[in-house]
Amino acid sequence: MLDFTLRLWSFYHLTLFALGLSCFFFQEIYLSQGIEVKVNDKDDKLCLYANLMVNFSVEYETKDNKNVTAEFTIPDAFTSSGSSCDTKTSTLKINFGDGHSWSVNFSLSNKTYQADSITFSYNLSDSTIFHDPLSNDTVTVNTQPHISDVVMDTCYSCKSKEIFTTDAVSQTLWNVLIQAFVVNGSKSENITSCSADIPVTPTTVAPTTVTPTTHTTAAPVTNVTTLPPTTPTPTPPPAIPPTGRYSIKPDENSTEACLLADFGLRIGLKQGEKYEEMNLDTNGTKVSGFCGVNNSELVLEFATVTMVFSFINESQRFRLHALNVTGKMSSGVAFSEVNTNLSLWETALGSSYMCNKKQNDTITNQLSLFTFDLRVQPFGVKKGVFSTAQECSGDDTSILIPIIVGAALAGLILVVVIAYVIGRRKTYVGYQTL
Repeated sequence: MLDFTLRLWSFYHLTLFALGLSCFFFQEIYLSQGIEVKVNDKDDKLCLYANLMVNFSVEYETKDNKNVTAEFTIPDAFTSSGSSCDTKTSTLKINFGDGHSWSVNFSLSNKTYQADSITFSYNLSDSTIFHDPLSNDTVTVNTQPHISDVVMDTCYSCKSKEIFTTDAVSQTLWNVLIQAFVVNGSKSENITSCSADIPVTPTTVAPTTVTPTTHTTAAPVTNVTTLPPTTPTPTPPPAIPPTGRYSIKPDENSTEACLLADFGLRIGLKQGEKYEEMNLDTNGTKVSGFCGVNNSELVLEFATVTMVFSFINESQRFRLHALNVTGKMSSGVAFSEVNTNLSLWETALGSSYMCNKKQNDTITNQLSLFTFDLRVQPFGVKKGVFSTAQECSGDDTSILIPIIVGAALAGLILVVVIAYVIGRRKTYVGYQTL
């Protein structure tokens, strides 16, 4: 009887362990699938499909004047009310928690579609996420994703992480599979991949055929000329990139810009022991972004590289505080680099920042940014032109004026001292003669 009881007890524990293990694997599989949303049209046919993962990081101020960061994701319990489909536009909207929502607006042009904007609203009064906040408002931030030129009747796929930073909010999007305009109610199996997911094709070297060498006996050589070793020619740096002139307007009806940026751009990428630099050509560049009171954004889509410049206004001074760069180098190497804690191009609000000399800024351990003939103003643009420029230290020649004046005065003093010493010596010799 005791032996039977022990066996039964062991079987019970093994069963619990197996159930727990199966639940763990089921949970991992479920989480890897992300959030799946299916939207039907008025005829009850599938018109929009999405499966993705997104995380949020929100910095907020507490009642005791501390800055705290809340990190959270979209839970299993959510609704897609507010999502819609049309022939030219569609909207994916996800509602979750106590008054939070996340939505993406898409538009269709000819045979391709794109994501125009991402809108994220979060309710600071949700005590399950935000603890003792100073404000209980619902805050809304907008940003523009890098989803464009998606071929009709294909799904946009991007497994790589893409980070959007606006105000005090950082959104991380990955494992994305979206078809914003489903044809005939059936999700397509064809894929349009993001540039960060496209694998790099390795360069293959053709095999070398070795021809057998016939050895012959030669006469002894009496005169031997030793040639100096050849030094490999270093790779010259790229030419100075062309200067692009970019501007953002508040809306389609505005005639004057609210953000101005002029610069030539070059990026440097380090991959292991290899380092590569590439100029960014201004021809055919797509320009987008937005202007705000405390945040502005400039998005530049070059032929193979997309750059997102995020500016912030704090204490009546603006700066570039985030840069997101994705794409492929000339060699075909794909990359995705982001830094959300920069302090570049800083100057007083109401001025523009200018630096004509070449600047080299380290963005990440792998990415460097080179700028030429730089001038930017993301806030306070009046009549569509740059305000008075605050020059970088390398351009500011005003510091040379006191240096030159000081050097001249020092030289003059030195001449006076020498003349005085010579005069004293002559006078002393005269006294001795008398």
